Amino acid sequence: MYTTTQLDNGTLNNYAVEPEMTYAEYPTLWEQKNYLKQGAVAALFVTALVLVSFVVS
Repeated sequence: MYTTTQLDNGTLNNYAVEPEMTYAEYPTLWEQKNYLKQGAVAALFVTALVLVSFVVS
């Protein structure tokens, strides 16, 4: 077990090992098109839910 310090009362200060940082990459053109399609489907779904809720109430 990796311990950074031990206090006077015997308590151990343990910290998690930090993973190596990676940077996000800008989405490619086909990924952007997929995001656009998913957004359109989500907007239609939400619109349909709102319309159904108005019809039911």
